[in-house]
Amino acid sequence: MPKANPARDHSVPAPPSTVTPTGGLPSWLAIAVLAAVTLAAYWPALTAGFVWDDNAHVTAPALRSLAGLRRIWFEVGATQQFYPLLHTAFWIEHRLWGDAPLGYHLLNIALHVGAACLFALVLRRLTIPGAWLAAAIFALHPVHVESVAWISEQKNTLSTLFYLGATLAYLRFDVWRRPTHYALASGLFVLALSTKTVTASLPAALLVIFWWQRGRLAWRRDVAPLLPWFTLSVAAGVLTAWIERKLIGAEGAAFALAPIQRLELAGRALAFYLGKLLWPSGLIFIYPRWSLDPASVGQWIPSLGTVGVAAWLWHRRASSRAGLAAFLFFTGSLFPALGFFNLFPFTYSFVADHFQYLASLGVIALAGAALARLAGGHRFAGGMLVASLLLILGTLTWRQSRTYHDASTLFRTTIARNPACWMACNNLGKEFLANPAQISAAIPLFERALQLRPDYAEAESNLGLALTQTGRPREAIPHLEKSLRLKPGLYQTHNNLGIALASAGRAQEALAAFAEAARLNPYLPNIQENWGKALLLLDRQPEAAEHFAAAARLRARP
Repeated sequence: MPKANPARDHSVPAPPSTVTPTGGLPSWLAIAVLAAVTLAAYWPALTAGFVWDDNAHVTAPALRSLAGLRRIWFEVGATQQFYPLLHTAFWIEHRLWGDAPLGYHLLNIALHVGAACLFALVLRRLTIPGAWLAAAIFALHPVHVESVAWISEQKNTLSTLFYLGATLAYLRFDVWRRPTHYALASGLFVLALSTKTVTASLPAALLVIFWWQRGRLAWRRDVAPLLPWFTLSVAAGVLTAWIERKLIGAEGAAFALAPIQRLELAGRALAFYLGKLLWPSGLIFIYPRWSLDPASVGQWIPSLGTVGVAAWLWHRRASSRAGLAAFLFFTGSLFPALGFFNLFPFTYSFVADHFQYLASLGVIALAGAALARLAGGHRFAGGMLVASLLLILGTLTWRQSRTYHDASTLFRTTIARNPACWMACNNLGKEFLANPAQISAAIPLFERALQLRPDYAEAESNLGLALTQTGRPREAIPHLEKSLRLKPGLYQTHNNLGIALASAGRAQEALAAFAEAARLNPYLPNIQENWGKALLLLDRQPEAAEHFAAAARLRARP
């Protein structure tokens, strides 16, 4: 962000410039070029399949009807997270292209391009130089691959589209004060919140923009119109925090952090995200989970560094507010993911690339403006610098996109870069478990996951199933029983225990396990089918037929 014009600091902002800051290119051509280079950078993603957690986002069979759509909007817990607009989008997409991953990947890339274009339009309205350059950096930056190549993170690309649309509409309202502009901006903001709660930071971000423009904030003009937005933001944040804790499971020993540890984590995470944005090397799907030790002086160095940067920017605000505004936007947008609130991913890592998809806009806007000024003063050298930068970013994005080709590739790469990642070991083992020829290879992966995390209930369950399927059900049963002691509510484990008991000649005991699995998940046909098979072992054919019929009915559900 450039230095604000002092003459406009306390006045109504002027309408946006009509100059097209795209190096002489008309906007439509800039959009076409941006779309083409982004598609080229993400080309490997077009042949990618579904990876981890995508099955929780691509609409489940029980939600594919109109009744399922009503559940998406009005039943908390019907979907993994209560983002009704996001899951409505997935519901529509499933009707369009079903379980074919290409459609989802194409749309996510298109949404990313759309967000980049809206980013450029916002910067142009704010008369910030290098608008299209900043948009290109955003579109091609490899730190965003996790949000674009991973279907589950359509929540990022779609919510950012609404976020930036609301920003544009509100900036028009700020100039003209027309109720229609306010209504449009408010509607888009609600759509953004319904897609991902991190967009709750928008009203605070708008105040940062107005402070950057005018040097101060006026209550009546700047703050009061945004009070309803702040109310919506707080409500959405409280609901999401409750869902994370009570429905998703973001509580327990893994989240028992002292306040001083959370403060250390916040400073360390801020430095980490800024570092990956400025130097995107060593990107990993799951980063190592840090050990937080407030008594270690060395662990406070990143936090002290971020405090030092903030202090320096504050000191320079009299000459330029741009750097401080970008820092405030970056920090504020990341705030929900800095450790002050429990997020389920903190179980295995305190940081993730997709957490900074929205937050990166502030730093990228500042970098784009600085590079545009440099290129303007040294046209040839500056142009070569910009072209080289974009080529490097695009190449890194192309390479990073290849790791999302399939779940096996993703988790193999993760383990290679983060050998202590117990979750990747378990998930790669599950991929092997799904292939009869690779079941034996799954067993050491589950055992490795349990070495890294002995209280890992899911890995105990998966190891038990793998042992059963390799003809060792008696060895499997203790692992499955331990899994249930750790997490009694895992329907998969009850089902796996039933399979092991039946395979070990204990079919009568297996019936109770299948009954509990069916109680916990009445919609899974495999449970009913396994229950029927156990009854056949006990020569109870009429009862077995009832369960086979129930399995057939469940498979026939729309």
